[in-house]
Amino acid sequence: MNKLLLLLLFLFSIHVSAQDSLAVSENNNQFITASVPIDSSSVIKKSFPENLQQKYTDKEFRYESKTPEKNAWDRFKAWLADILRNIFRFSSERTSLAFVTILLKTIAVLIVIFVIYLIVKAVINKEGKWIFGRNSDRKIINYSELEKNLLLIDFEKLIRNSLDAGENRLTIRYYYLWLLKRMAEKQIIIWDIEKTNSDYLYEINTQSQKEEFAYLSYLYNYIWYGEFELDTATFDKAKTAFEKALKSINNG
Repeated sequence: MNKLLLLLLFLFSIHVSAQDSLAVSENNNQFITASVPIDSSSVIKKSFPENLQQKYTDKEFRYESKTPEKNAWDRFKAWLADILRNIFRFSSERTSLAFVTILLKTIAVLIVIFVIYLIVKAVINKEGKWIFGRNSDRKIINYSELEKNLLLIDFEKLIRNSLDAGENRLTIRYYYLWLLKRMAEKQIIIWDIEKTNSDYLYEINTQSQKEEFAYLSYLYNYIWYGEFELDTATFDKAKTAFEKALKSINNG
């Protein structure tokens, strides 16, 4: 009897469980078949420019930092800094590199100053006058060759040719070089292509000759290097003064 009662209870529980499963299934079917709202609005298609990558190349669009590559100059400075750091015991590579930068700048400034010094020295010693000579003057004779062979030059012939050509400035230059030649021949001065007017003036012992040479040197510099039109009166005055000095030396 008890066994029959247990069997009936078991069958009843199975029946109730089946009904519950069916109810859940029906409810799920209702949920699945429920209506879903559909968006029927138009969709705007977005497009991007083809050169998008090239357009956004500014530094604010760069998200990765890239260490710049060292060129030959940077490698040289790093090499020199490493040597000096070992010699002077710098505290860090940055300190030695800063020292190298200052050192190289100082050397560059010294080189520029030295070049300027050489240029000024050449101008003062009148070594640069051949560069700035007039084209019309160079057509007659090469000045450097003229001064190198000063004691062998026939200045009387050169002066005649320059007068015929109307080259009055060049004539005064020939008179001046002729004066130096005659003074050297008379041992008043010692000729040297590197010497200046001041050097020759210091070598002259006679006071009157010293004053005369100083005046003629002034005339020569004024006429030859002066950027002005040489008038006839000034030329005649200078020509007469040089001829008088030459005559005085010849008769001395």
